[in-house]
Amino acid sequence: MEWLGLHVLADLPATGQTILDCTHNPYLVVLAYLVACAGSFATLDMLERIGSTELPPAQRQWRLLGSCCLAGSIWAMHYISMLAFQATLEVHYDATLTATSLLLMLLASWLALDTLSRKTWHTRHILLATLYIGVGIGAMHYTGMAAMRSNALQYYRPELFGASIVIALGSSLLSLLLVQRFRHGSGTLHQLFKYGASLVMAGGIIATHFTGMWALTLVLPHGVPLQLPLTDNSLQLSLTIAFITLLISASSISAALADKKLQSKEHDLRRVNMLLSQLDQARVSLQQAAHYDALTNLINRRGFNQVFAERLAEQTSNEGMLAVMFLDIDHFKRINDSLGHDAGDQLLKVIAGHIKAATRPQDVVARFGGDEFCILIGLHNRDEARHLAQRVMQKLKDPIDLAGRRMVMTTSIGISVFPDDGSTCDELLKNADLALYQSKGCGRNNLNFFSSNLKTRATLELQLEEELRIALLEERGLRIHYQPIFDLHSGQVSKLEALIRWQHPQHGLLSPDRFISIAEANGLIADLDLWVLRRACQDLALLNRHGFDNLKVTVNCSALTLGREELPNEVEDALTTANLPAWRLELEVTENALMGNIHSTIALLKRIRAKGVSLSIDDFGTGYSSLAYLKRLPLDTLKIDRSFIQDIPRSSQDMEIVQAIMIMAHTLHLKVITEGVETVEQYAFLSEHGCDAIQGYLLSRPVPLGELRSVLTELNQREERLMAYCDTDRSGSPDLFADNPDYRASASVAPRGR
Repeated sequence: MEWLGLHVLADLPATGQTILDCTHNPYLVVLAYLVACAGSFATLDMLERIGSTELPPAQRQWRLLGSCCLAGSIWAMHYISMLAFQATLEVHYDATLTATSLLLMLLASWLALDTLSRKTWHTRHILLATLYIGVGIGAMHYTGMAAMRSNALQYYRPELFGASIVIALGSSLLSLLLVQRFRHGSGTLHQLFKYGASLVMAGGIIATHFTGMWALTLVLPHGVPLQLPLTDNSLQLSLTIAFITLLISASSISAALADKKLQSKEHDLRRVNMLLSQLDQARVSLQQAAHYDALTNLINRRGFNQVFAERLAEQTSNEGMLAVMFLDIDHFKRINDSLGHDAGDQLLKVIAGHIKAATRPQDVVARFGGDEFCILIGLHNRDEARHLAQRVMQKLKDPIDLAGRRMVMTTSIGISVFPDDGSTCDELLKNADLALYQSKGCGRNNLNFFSSNLKTRATLELQLEEELRIALLEERGLRIHYQPIFDLHSGQVSKLEALIRWQHPQHGLLSPDRFISIAEANGLIADLDLWVLRRACQDLALLNRHGFDNLKVTVNCSALTLGREELPNEVEDALTTANLPAWRLELEVTENALMGNIHSTIALLKRIRAKGVSLSIDDFGTGYSSLAYLKRLPLDTLKIDRSFIQDIPRSSQDMEIVQAIMIMAHTLHLKVITEGVETVEQYAFLSEHGCDAIQGYLLSRPVPLGELRSVLTELNQREERLMAYCDTDRSGSPDLFADNPDYRASASVAPRGR
């Protein structure tokens, strides 16, 4: 078979002269291999650029440059190798076929690189590119051989011809497999793979060429004269082609390196921009977290203070008005205790929505924490603040469905107004908080504006708190006054109620209602109760040495103290220190203190009762105790509050209530003490209807320990006159206590007991 003058499958002619004396210049062969290596390396760089570039125009540019590098290096290697070919005949080349061979290689290179211009290479892509490159190398080589013109004819051995094509395909496949391993890598190993792939590709190209040359046999036809070469310019031409090809390859490699560096810088720049964007997002998130409440999405205290300062500066310059409202949800703790904190959080979200719905768009609503909210509004007069507060209170009364229950919440609100109530943020917030405290003190579900007397009272309470703490620490100024409890059966004083007083250096003798609430609010009440317990036991021990060895002392116990697990041990320590038996002490608790946590209270009282200490319930009838629980409490005594007897005998209804209480108490095997007895008529009524003991100003006001012995002696000697009066004259006698007028006067001037 003859193709373009090439005899591929034809047998050698019978006649003719075979040109066997053919050699190759080894230096030009090495030069050809170096050119192929450089071109292959440049092509692989182009493949990297194509894979790492996302813009289609840039991909097309790198694909074109890579095709030129691959085709040019293979074509240059072929013609340098042909120039290295030395035969004893004149050889020249057809320009058209030479150009055609270059175009064929360019087409094959373009198709191969276009196939590989993908992020991910699959097997079909590698095989197709291998076919393009292998066939392109073979077509370029044999078209180039056809361009060789001489007197001799070219015959090719079929097996070597086929081998050259297989070598071209195999080396191309091996090279692409190596490229696949390193195309997305970096570092030393990446470079080694690239160098190896370049050497394999160049070796395959030059092996294809010389296998094809090995298959070549030049036959000079019979009768054709042998034309010897006239000149030998192969070295100059080879160096020229090699220089141009290497220059193109080096330029391509330089361009690839520059683009890689530029792309790396762009990548770094994008990474920096991404980091800056992430930092901006983090800053926004931190600002959101720092200035907004995560639960309700309202601004928090810090954010509110910032907005408040800006609004305050604005209104100061405009001579405008601002109002600050403190809101506290009434009895919110009950929700958390009964339904759990998750339900409480859901309720807070609903409440926040109600507050936002009741306010105007320009108003600032914040959550300070827990169930505390704050509203900042601009206004023209104080009535605007009142109306807005009333609207919020009304909105919060809308029924809320929560945890399968339908409930209605209320709120207490305190309001301060700029500039009337302060000129700074801290001052206005503090004054609004004082007004809120006033609203809660008035029974909740209320609103109050700040007034100067609130500040005066708060200042006084703060001063009293500090001085009370010092007085308790140094045991200076605190006093105990004792009020006798008269046993109607024995006609003797059977108990003493210990009532604390405070001898203040500026305000004089203060009764408990002036400082007990301060102690409860600031955690001092437990220490105060313990001090009274110890001092009362010590005083009773002193009275015991003066002959009053049958007296008991009753000590009041607050709700906070009653919740302490240490109380039984403290009671035992106080008795042991004073060397008193347990029956000489009685603890007195109120109804509300008992009912605060009834189950734990019952357990605690049983522990105290087990030590021999008596227990009494104070102010009975004024709280919310349940008879079902009352019968379970380990009590000894029930004390009727003075509010039930102060209108006796004028009020028949009060008389019936008192009788009913005494009957109930006796049914529960409790002794009955009535406090606040101030008239003989009350004494006579209680004595007649079975009251066990009485306490009140009719007998004695609370007195200090130094005056107590004379009072006890007087009371113990007065039984006969009292009983005689009750039997003979129910209308009362103005001269009954004429020998001791201080008792009757004390009913109007002495401070009440705790």
